[in-house]
Amino acid sequence: MNIRVKLYASLAEYLPSSAIKNEIDVDFTEGATPATVIAKLGLPEKMCHMVLVNGVYVAPGDRTVTTLKDGDHFAVWPPVAGG
Repeated sequence: MNIRVKLYASLAEYLPSSAIKNEIDVDFTEGATPATVIAKLGLPEKMCHMVLVNGVYVAPGDRTVTTLKDGDHFAVWPPVAGG
C-alpha cells in the first residue's frame, strides 16, 4: 500500500534523496501503523511531536495501534519553540 509521507522542519532531513521538497510516497505492507512509518524512516521518536493521519492527530499511545490505509497522508512535526 502507498502512503504519502510529509516531514516538516528538521525532520525533512530523514527523507530519502528522491523526496520532492518535504514529501514522498512510500510503500508499506498492509497493517502498517504510524509507529511503522516512524521506524522505517529512522525518525527519533522524541522528535515526532505531532503526528497526523489525513489531518487527524494521532496521540503517542495510539501510534502502534492506528492502522494506515492505502492512500493515507501521514505528516510529522518536531517540537517547535518560539517567542
